[in-house]
Amino acid sequence: MDDSQAQRSLELASKLVVLQRLGLDALPAAMRTKARVIYQSTSSRQPLPKATGSLRVVMVGHLRQVKSPQTLFDAARLLPPEMGIQIAHIGEANEPALGELDLQTARDCPHYRWLGALPHETTRRAIQRAHVLVHTSAMEGGAHVIMEAVCSGTPVLASRVDGNVGMLGDDYRGYFEHGDSAHLALLLQQCLTSDLLNGLRKQSTRRAPLFSPETERQAVLHLVEDLRGGA
Repeated sequence: MDDSQAQRSLELASKLVVLQRLGLDALPAAMRTKARVIYQSTSSRQPLPKATGSLRVVMVGHLRQVKSPQTLFDAARLLPPEMGIQIAHIGEANEPALGELDLQTARDCPHYRWLGALPHETTRRAIQRAHVLVHTSAMEGGAHVIMEAVCSGTPVLASRVDGNVGMLGDDYRGYFEHGDSAHLALLLQQCLTSDLLNGLRKQSTRRAPLFSPETERQAVLHLVEDLRGGA
């Protein structure tokens, strides 16, 4: 679908749905009145036992430029292995050049591992075991992995892009500017050595109800009622 077709579809729609709050701002002003936010949902899970004496970090995302994995590679190189920050990256190499960079990072950094593509259940359990999830994307509509982390009691360090801010909130303390590997490395150090991780966990817990199946169900029902009322 080209831009003109997409624009026409927006004009013809009776209602529009965006997946996070800042998605409204991406719409033409005249169309925002017929739009609403419906957050996608995921199941809640209890955190699994965490390693002690170190910080276990996981990133979940296939190796594509839009996911900006280079930010994680560069952050790993800025962190001394002896610091105790263990990083795992789950995702398939959709772009072979990025796969080569990932392998090279693992060779150069003993505290970094690339696990490749894993089944969804294995990935969920890795998120449950992690102290923190890293999400480095250049652009997002509403990342499912963020809600999976939040609903597993695992806080997120995320690039400050609209799709992430619209899910985690304006006042969330775990943002770094897109591509800023030095700031990401600093935040990881602070998660290990300061009270930042506990603060992020509390903020994430407050956001979790947004992503519950019941919240999504009620939002969809309200949408259907509105559509029936306008019929």
